[in-house]
Amino acid sequence: MVLKTKRSTTDEHDFSKKTKANFELKHAFHSVKSQIPLNHCLWLFITIFLQILILFFLIGSYPPHPPPSNTQQLFALDPDCQSGYVYVYDLPATFNTEFNDECDELDPWKSRCSAVSNGGFGPRATGLERVVPANLTLTWYWTDMYAAEVIYHNRMLSHKCRTLDPEKASGFYIPFYAGLDIGKFLWFNYTAKDRDRKSEMVLDWLKKQPTFTRAKGVDHFIMLGRLTWDFRRLSDKDSEWGSSLLYMSLMKNVFRLSVEKHQNDDLEESVPYPTAFHPRSESDIVQWQNYIRNYERTKMFSFVGAKREKIKNDFRGVLMDYCKSEENCRAVDCATTVCSDGAPAIMEAFLDSDFCLQPRGDGLTRRSTFDCMLAGSIPVYFWRGTFKGQYEWHLPWMSETYTVFIDNDDVRDTNGSLILKVLEGIHKDKVKEMRETLINLLPKFVYARSGEGIGGVKDAFDTSIDKVLKRLKSRRDQLFSRSQRIF
Repeated sequence: MVLKTKRSTTDEHDFSKKTKANFELKHAFHSVKSQIPLNHCLWLFITIFLQILILFFLIGSYPPHPPPSNTQQLFALDPDCQSGYVYVYDLPATFNTEFNDECDELDPWKSRCSAVSNGGFGPRATGLERVVPANLTLTWYWTDMYAAEVIYHNRMLSHKCRTLDPEKASGFYIPFYAGLDIGKFLWFNYTAKDRDRKSEMVLDWLKKQPTFTRAKGVDHFIMLGRLTWDFRRLSDKDSEWGSSLLYMSLMKNVFRLSVEKHQNDDLEESVPYPTAFHPRSESDIVQWQNYIRNYERTKMFSFVGAKREKIKNDFRGVLMDYCKSEENCRAVDCATTVCSDGAPAIMEAFLDSDFCLQPRGDGLTRRSTFDCMLAGSIPVYFWRGTFKGQYEWHLPWMSETYTVFIDNDDVRDTNGSLILKVLEGIHKDKVKEMRETLINLLPKFVYARSGEGIGGVKDAFDTSIDKVLKRLKSRRDQLFSRSQRIF
């Protein structure tokens, strides 16, 4: 009984203390509340509410994080895709495959259906039995020099680093056949609007894509099958050449590949012209390398081309006249011989000569240069822009290790005789060394027939896309890193 009474007394005392504390707390709260005017409470509430709104605004305007691209995740998906994955836009057919269906209308003089056939490789080559090994004849096609857009698109569709999920992509490919489009409108009485119509349409389509707008095109690229100059019209004059695609505002961040780049444009890179040889495997390449390494050449140099009579002081005319008069030169006059798309006469001449003369083409570069190197013949060029600053992803920057340069003005002054003098001065051991350099480079400037490439060897396409994805990933990372620093 005594213990029970004591515990009851203690409980009553604790209850009294708690009651008193609660009373004091309530009194203090009402005391403070009574000292804050109602209008101050209202302003305090509004201030907090506005701060919350500002916070939500900043979060909403913050640039989206790029898709995860750390090395560990990429290796988990594909060890070969360290630079990320590429998403291929499914453009409306009017921007690409429809050109294949309308191939008869792409050129004002002839059908382009052969050029776009076989995924851009063209029809199988014929008449090469005396030129190439018998078991390699199936690797040769009459490939058009401006068919790279079709080739790249078809190869991209089966690329090992392609993703169907745009959120996983670090690069986005725009498969617009801008070269096939503009080729129809470069001549005759077409207007500037005619030349720009499809380009404006495809950009209108792109600006509606969240994947394009969120990074302002920084992680996008396009393949242009023609020279860069065909897409750089400076004004809206109908008489001016080409489209204005590369000067359109939505293209200012888009990276581009072309068979000849503008050397002062950091957003452009040149890739090899397609040649006639499209190996099926690494063994095809090795066999061809051995073939051109051991081929017995009977001429010091060759020239394949035609005079351009309408051009004043035509340099090709100088070369043709000199070559025809020089016993050490083998001439193929394309005014009288079929020379299109790597015809047998071209390959025979290049295989037969140590050097090949390569003047400028429609631009500073020329498809014939790659036909020449494919045969193991050493290019002799006459304008520095033909190699300097071009094809740096595929060919060494030290072009003197596999080419010869002779200034075109000096050749004119001697009516061509300087060419023989320079080439005779190159020791045979040096010639052999230069040819070996070209032979080792060969995989990087041919396009494989297989959609999956040629095993462990990277061809021109693989080299291009690897470099593109690295460039796009770097540009994309810089963009988001800069945006994060701002916020």
